Amino acid sequence: MPMTEQNIMRKKMANTIRFLAADMVQQANSGHPGAPMGLADIAVVLSEHLSHNPKNPKWLNRDRLVFSGGHASPLIYSLLHLWGYDVSMDDLQNFRQLDSITPGHPEYGHTPGVEMTTGPLGQGIANAVGFAMARAYTANQVNSETCALIDHKIYCLCGDGDLQEGISYEACALAGHLGLKDLILIYDSNHITIEGDTSIAWSEDVAKRFEAQKWNVMKVNGHCYNEIDKAFTEAKNADKPTIIIANTIIGRCALDMEGSHETHGAPLGEEVIYGSKQKEGFDSSKKFFIPEDVLIRFRCAVEEGELAEKEWIHRQKEAPLVEQNEALARMLNPDFSSIEFPDFSNDKEMATRDSNGKILNAIAKAVPSFIGGSADLAPSNKTELKDMGDFPKGKNLHFGIREHAMAAITNGIALYGTTIPFNATFFVFSDYMKPSARIAALTKIQNFFVWTHDSIGVGEDGPTHEPIEHLSQFRALPNFYVWRPADATENVEAWRTALQIKAPHGFVLSRQKLKTLKPERDFGEVSKGAYIVKKRGNANFTLMASGSELMPCLQAACSLEALGIRTNVVSVPCFDLFNEQDDTYKAEVVDPKTKVLAVEAATATEYYRYADDVLGMETFGASAPAEQLFEKFGFTEENIMRRACKLMGVEYKDVSKEEC
Repeated sequence: MPMTEQNIMRKKMANTIRFLAADMVQQANSGHPGAPMGLADIAVVLSEHLSHNPKNPKWLNRDRLVFSGGHASPLIYSLLHLWGYDVSMDDLQNFRQLDSITPGHPEYGHTPGVEMTTGPLGQGIANAVGFAMARAYTANQVNSETCALIDHKIYCLCGDGDLQEGISYEACALAGHLGLKDLILIYDSNHITIEGDTSIAWSEDVAKRFEAQKWNVMKVNGHCYNEIDKAFTEAKNADKPTIIIANTIIGRCALDMEGSHETHGAPLGEEVIYGSKQKEGFDSSKKFFIPEDVLIRFRCAVEEGELAEKEWIHRQKEAPLVEQNEALARMLNPDFSSIEFPDFSNDKEMATRDSNGKILNAIAKAVPSFIGGSADLAPSNKTELKDMGDFPKGKNLHFGIREHAMAAITNGIALYGTTIPFNATFFVFSDYMKPSARIAALTKIQNFFVWTHDSIGVGEDGPTHEPIEHLSQFRALPNFYVWRPADATENVEAWRTALQIKAPHGFVLSRQKLKTLKPERDFGEVSKGAYIVKKRGNANFTLMASGSELMPCLQAACSLEALGIRTNVVSVPCFDLFNEQDDTYKAEVVDPKTKVLAVEAATATEYYRYADDVLGMETFGASAPAEQLFEKFGFTEENIMRRACKLMGVEYKDVSKEEC
């Protein structure tokens, strides 16, 4: 059957994308041409359905497009340039080069039009689910029966590798359960992985998998424009999330390399690119060539996008309910000054997970955009937002036992534009969240990770549930702030500070009760990461601690005074933030003229940056009541004194409280 004039033009547009991608990878001598060439036909038809404004990449009601397979970045950058985003031809030609805005994998905030930092496979699918959840929640807050201020779609391109990753199963199962009808997943089913055909390690029926997860499932020839167009039209009107399984050929139009796994992650070679262009009727002597009529067709996105945004702005002005725009404004511009934080000064002791629960409720009550939930541990994490309802109309999110997806989903929720999320689990299970936490740090996403059961204080559950190395791991992440408050009051100040910093934060909280400290501080502030709780005149020794270890340090300091060891006690609620302070402040807090001992029920090796010695965990924990474990592993007043005396060269002796 002869091609229609429209499809002839579509093919020319698709081939333009293919050869731009091939040229980019060839010039960089690095990259992945196969997926962009296989997806080019789908990308062209998607361009006809996508509502976005290249001149305003932050327009709230735009369709979101996530590339879960971030290695397909040549396709992303080609489209952004062709659509008219601020991505130039020079940028395409500098693909994967130092200081370019076209890095090997897409980075949010680095390249205009990129919605999410992707690279680790499967992450983008969960991020797209997060976008869809944020969209659904926002729509329920600001839409009325007669005027929808939020009515866009979320598209996500993924491949075989994305669907093999466990995170995609977690996220898609939740999306189907929630009925996120505005989510459209496009599966580039080319049956190829780096090692060869997917059949060497994968044989499941993807369609049946998604049907079981309550998705709408469609299958198309990924190179048939009419089938692709029909699928997008139907997906946009579906009553549940949709997966379009597009059977494609990797490296499409790459001569004899078409369909080969060798096109996945290496340049095609000059000869193959030359011959491929020649076969498709392109000028084989030109590189990075865009036919004028092709550019005109793609650049229609600018005019169409500006018109769509203007119509949306008009819709806002004409909204029949004034409350709609007021609700949207409150979500877009959260007022943290309106939060009535709880006062814990009259509480003698309280677990920081408990104080944190009260703080979360105070924030959620005052800030409409603040939502969150736990991986099936809300009663233990103390994260239930009381009397605030469940998603999609309420603020409580129920992720099920899906830690990895939860973290990536909340990354998407955080970047949507109207929502500020938190997620929660036990600290030891943060291992399952690390890839997503790392993306949050790289992207500077304001996502709040609530991690309770913070140490050997977990007690009887034993070493499988007692985090040891985790504090060090997350403190090592750039742009990630780990908070381990010593009491309820410090927890409040930690949240006041964290809400002002556009970055991910981890709140590491105790299961056991901690004594409430006196409100007075001898020097410094929580907002600077560390401060002196107790300052001695002519101090010759410093104790540093966080969380539950601060109190035995205070007790030890009192007794050390009787041995001539005049001790400053430093609380370190946020080691990362303290590192950012200037040298003058650091020297005021950790006096360089003193010997320094850091105490923390964790590996704590990072404290050697400031300390002469570290009393930390050198083994895994054990199963026993928490009090016995703190004694067994040496986090007691007596052992802190013994360690201090050894460091100072002073003979240890028992000092009664009366003498102290």
